[in-house]
Amino acid sequence: MATLNGLLDRAAQEGGERTFLVHGERSYSFSQVRGDALSVAEGLRRAGVRKGDRVAIVHRNAPEFVSAYFALSRLGAIAVPLNFMVRKADELAYMLNDCGAVGAVTQAEFLPGMTAAAAKCPALKTLWVTDPTTRHGRPEIARDFSGLRAPAPADRHADAADESDVAAILYSSGTTGLPKGVMLTHRNLVTNCESALKRIALTRKDATLCVLPMFHSFAWTALVLTAARLTLKLVISSSVAPAKPWLKAMGEQGVTVFAAVPQVYAALGREARDFKTRMFLKLWAFRRVRVCVSGAAPLPPAVARAFLDASGIGIVEGWGLTETSPIATVTPPGRIKFGFVGTPIDGCRLKVIDDAENELPQGQEGEICVRGDNVMKGYWNLPDATKEAFTKDGWLKTGDVGMIDDEGYLAIRDRKKDMIIVKGLKVFSAQIEAVIAENPDVEESAVIGVPDEDGDEIIKAYVVLKKDRLPDKAALLRFFKEKFDPYKRPRDVEIVEFLPKNALQKVLKRELRERELAKRAAPGES
Repeated sequence: MATLNGLLDRAAQEGGERTFLVHGERSYSFSQVRGDALSVAEGLRRAGVRKGDRVAIVHRNAPEFVSAYFALSRLGAIAVPLNFMVRKADELAYMLNDCGAVGAVTQAEFLPGMTAAAAKCPALKTLWVTDPTTRHGRPEIARDFSGLRAPAPADRHADAADESDVAAILYSSGTTGLPKGVMLTHRNLVTNCESALKRIALTRKDATLCVLPMFHSFAWTALVLTAARLTLKLVISSSVAPAKPWLKAMGEQGVTVFAAVPQVYAALGREARDFKTRMFLKLWAFRRVRVCVSGAAPLPPAVARAFLDASGIGIVEGWGLTETSPIATVTPPGRIKFGFVGTPIDGCRLKVIDDAENELPQGQEGEICVRGDNVMKGYWNLPDATKEAFTKDGWLKTGDVGMIDDEGYLAIRDRKKDMIIVKGLKVFSAQIEAVIAENPDVEESAVIGVPDEDGDEIIKAYVVLKKDRLPDKAALLRFFKEKFDPYKRPRDVEIVEFLPKNALQKVLKRELRERELAKRAAPGES
């Protein structure tokens, strides 16, 4: 039976006293992690948590995150990992109330926001804090996480969860509105982990690094669960920035498998322009790395080539979304195709449809749809939204626009919502951004459509310049005129210091669109 409980039991049996988690100076064996999960589960049970209850986890990457997640699984309860970058009490309260969380595992640094949110959540009774906090002024709702640990029989709750039960509720990033709770079952997560491993050949001798936030399905499935499934060593970093500590840990711990989002690879490539940095990557941090994986967003070919030059390693690309647990495609071994995100993993099927849900032939662009064991159970408490997310014949509509070539490789063109319509013609913002990236003055960009007075859309680019480059809007507009056909050309450009992003460094274009609407609503502006 495919459950997280079975996965951890097997890991402890096969891994035993070998090292599973490394976090700074702390290390834990597979047996210790399972033992801690059982102990925490017993403490949660005594605290009143029952099968089906939802408990939030608002926590940076740490062994306690792993223990809490597996402990909830042991009880048949549901883990609700939330983005710790969300600090607004109202936004936190919305998600906590939406899922009906009865408690939360968190850290002292998040306690103020969590306490304020908890005051708006009638069902939430306890905040279990994993690190020491001062007793003075600590809210009554807070308890020490260490106090949960209680002796428990090894077989207690072993069968509490069925593979069809919801294991986790993961909230979407909310880039298009209020976040929706994605329900992932035990089977979703375990089979997705195993199918991905069939595509990427790893062994017990490998060691991997988790620098991506564990609240996201990419890190949890592709790193934590795969490490447990194959009994690999997992080196944990609490944060992606600064990079120096985890780069050092990579070299010290002999990391052989590295997974990150495109923005991390881009940053490493930029840093490696310096000769000393390049040598550090090649000779120390990445000296034993043999597999690099990118996901969560399309990897620009220029970034892949820059990283290959810096480290000597080609990047294996994958694609998926929270609703697919998250992995749907991975590049076949030794068959990297720049601009493509691989082929479907085992048990996962793809098709491309038009707006009438008709399947399109290979080579034609449309909305990508997915079917398989990795597809979510639905959105929590949103039956209508769940129904809208699927085609009439039961395929998940991803909202991504792409095409499948004659070899079965998938290319992502854009998010459907980010597609711009100019005089009836489709313009993919991602393609515009890829060309803008060729400008030697540009660090990064984001392109949106701005409605004009006639109901058409004007293309606008937000641009972040490289360090020490002087702002020159006219020069950028001349570059656009040279590079783009008239209907694809950005007609306006705004130079900004940074772009709004979520925890995985995806640009929040919704915020840019809202900024444009606010300008129009301001007095004196049309």
